[in-house]
Amino acid sequence: MIERLTGTIQPYAWGSHTFLADLMGTEPDAGPQAELWLGAHHSLPSTVGGRSLADLVDAAPEMVVGPASVAAFGPKLPYLLKVLAADQPLSLQAHPSRAQAEAGYAREQRSGPATDSASRIFKDNWPKPEMLCALTETEALCGFRDPEQTHALFVQLEVERALELVAPLADPDLQPALRLSTVFAALLQLPEAEVAIVGEVLEAAAAVSGSDDELGRWAALATLLGRQFPDDPSVLAALLLNRLVLQPGDAVYLPAGNLHAYLRGAGVEIMANSDNVLRGGLTAKHIDVDELLGILDFTAQSPDLVRPVEDAPGLWRYPTPAPEFALWRVDVDGAEIELPESGSGRILLTTDGEVAVRSGQVKIVLRKGQSVFASAAETVRVDGAGTAYLAAPGLG
Repeated sequence: MIERLTGTIQPYAWGSHTFLADLMGTEPDAGPQAELWLGAHHSLPSTVGGRSLADLVDAAPEMVVGPASVAAFGPKLPYLLKVLAADQPLSLQAHPSRAQAEAGYAREQRSGPATDSASRIFKDNWPKPEMLCALTETEALCGFRDPEQTHALFVQLEVERALELVAPLADPDLQPALRLSTVFAALLQLPEAEVAIVGEVLEAAAAVSGSDDELGRWAALATLLGRQFPDDPSVLAALLLNRLVLQPGDAVYLPAGNLHAYLRGAGVEIMANSDNVLRGGLTAKHIDVDELLGILDFTAQSPDLVRPVEDAPGLWRYPTPAPEFALWRVDVDGAEIELPESGSGRILLTTDGEVAVRSGQVKIVLRKGQSVFASAAETVRVDGAGTAYLAAPGLG
């Protein structure tokens, strides 16, 4: 089976009003369009030939997804492909490991709220490692910066009460991870009587945010977040993170426990087929600080950038350690390219130009924003002129 795939849009408040409409050649909605979902997640499955892809997988998993994937992950499509388009910052968030997801889901199944409750934390028992490959210049917060570097920036703002809060960042008697976890927890649990500190930091940041140096860029971040969340202590917590700018074609991998938030931009995002999100701020949605602290990795390190590897002419693989997914960029320029991972259920999304997809006697022409699903038995070739992204299980 190889057929056109029709995704579904999530209208989250932070989404772009134009990017996804332009990608798909449709008129913009009145409201924001944040994510295009392409996959078989039961909460929002794509359709193939008018049928839910989730139903097709449930009916014949080995034929649709492939025997190797079913043996490794069970009778489900193990990945979810998205196009993300952000005009405003997303919430601070992290995702659990497989062990954490299994334990948390089992616990909430026994005594927690219903799976559709707003206060439910673990919606399923899967991890959610993910990777984003930028389609436009994309800005993100990703992982914790070196604590001493962050402390030095707070020192330059000269906000005395804030310096008292973040003093452990420079404590030589504490390991760096403990410095970060101590300050992060204190900021997220800031007593209401001390919330005015946020305003003091934002006022000091506004005074230096115009300078083109590390302090100015860091202060500009505080100002950006403060405009949307002026009295939210998680604005200060966000200032502990690395700020990252991706250019088109750049990618970043986000493993379990990595605290992150996209600030603006658009990209192709691939992840394990899960909806487990633990939020830490910059949102009106449910936050459980204790659960979040239990899964976060407080190691200070640079973001995990992914360098594509050319597997064949025009076929660029973005390697990650995630077993649930694999992603390739397919640069088509006339010559025919055979797509990898025959034996697995695959999704191909065109992001630019026009690509002809062939399998046996079937030919489907994909224009910008269109996609197909190819079941496990299909050998698939493409030609034309354009760029597409191929998603498959990450079976090795």
